[in-house]
Amino acid sequence: METSLARDLMSDEEWAFFEGFILAVRAPNGRKAANHRLVLDGIFWIARTGAPWRDLPGEFG
Repeated sequence: METSLARDLMSDEEWAFFEGFILAVRAPNGRKAANHRLVLDGIFWIARTGAPWRDLPGEFG
């Protein structure tokens, strides 16, 4: 049975809080910007579950 990660992702209101902080800092290396919201969701997933990084679902990139 495959479960959707949508219930575990942050709300638009939660993202709006973090977005200003994240987008205020530009990468000095010129790399294309990552999907910051998805990366932050992945970090929160690891923190919430206590799982090792290798178990992070592929949906988080």
